[in-house]
Amino acid sequence: MTVRLVRDDPPVQAGTARLEAFSDGVFAIAATLLVLEFTVHHGPTAHPLGNQLLHLWPAYLAYGTSFLTIGIIWMNHHFCVEALARADRVLMFLNLLLLLTVGFLPFPTRLVAEYLQHGGEQAAVYAYDATFVLMSVIFNTWWRYASTGRRLIGEDVPESAVRGITRAFAPGVPMYSAVLLVAIWSPLASVALTFAVAAFYLPSAALFDR
Repeated sequence: MTVRLVRDDPPVQAGTARLEAFSDGVFAIAATLLVLEFTVHHGPTAHPLGNQLLHLWPAYLAYGTSFLTIGIIWMNHHFCVEALARADRVLMFLNLLLLLTVGFLPFPTRLVAEYLQHGGEQAAVYAYDATFVLMSVIFNTWWRYASTGRRLIGEDVPESAVRGITRAFAPGVPMYSAVLLVAIWSPLASVALTFAVAAFYLPSAALFDR
């Protein structure tokens, strides 16, 4: 009789190079698509170009907020990936969900650019803010999955750095949720606060680590 030894294979894991390269591509495409929200009309019935450029201020605000946010997410994503020694299927799936929201962001950005200070502005800002809430939830889940028990963290990464990133992410969901609630009373203030949240995250984990 032949006895076969059955062993449990460890979960398939890989390096992070392809994950980061694919993510960088999506970030770049999403940031580039934001510029499509700027449109001007031409022809005999069109308003003067100078007036049209002045009336595009909601598009400027939405573009600046979304571009800054995508840039901050890209930077934080880069530093988080640098702390990882490997990636598994669960992390890759969560990363896809994060990129799904990033790639979707140009659509609600365009809604804000077109409807802010016009009819339908509240629904447009709801869609805009809800995208940020979802993005924040997924990014937090992504990092906590990788960092809990140092599941995917590199051995040479100090624990203080891991804690610093975790503390930096913690306010994200509450802040974006509060911004969404502000849209009930003032859609314009809600968009302005979204920009403020993005600016808050500029120092990222380094600020909290101190």
